[in-house]
Amino acid sequence: MEKYEQLLISLRKIIRAIDLHSKQLSKHSGLTGPQLIVMQKIALLGTPLAKQVAAEINLSPATVTTILDRLEAKGLVIRQRSVEDKRKVHLLLSDAGQTLLQSAPKPLQEHFIKRYQLLEEWEQSQLLSAVERIANMMDAEKLDAAPMLLVGQILSHEDDESSR
Repeated sequence: MEKYEQLLISLRKIIRAIDLHSKQLSKHSGLTGPQLIVMQKIALLGTPLAKQVAAEINLSPATVTTILDRLEAKGLVIRQRSVEDKRKVHLLLSDAGQTLLQSAPKPLQEHFIKRYQLLEEWEQSQLLSAVERIANMMDAEKLDAAPMLLVGQILSHEDDESSR
């Protein structure tokens, strides 16, 4: 087998592992990975604005707004207008959202990060360099991506606006 074939198989295994974890998350909690990450960030930040959540998880505000719409429709997130500045809308988890968040499985990246951090510094750098090179070879350096392991399309700001 050629080395490039071995590399493509390894990439496919990574994609498959992420897909399986996403399905497990959805089956267990009814949430997608991005929804879980948004809820975790809201819980961590207290009563943030949507743009703060977007900046924290490195997704466009439009993508986060779409995720928030779905979470609000499920009764997991509450949008609350600011008392001091009526233009601002703060986010908080509902009681149901807090309960669900406490019982939801950990995102795949938490498991990955723990293992990655156990590696020697030189090995972390080597892996980072290799994966960045692969992303570059796939012309993926300009894609909207967050530091979370997910499969499926993450909408760019332009994609999100065109779907409205």
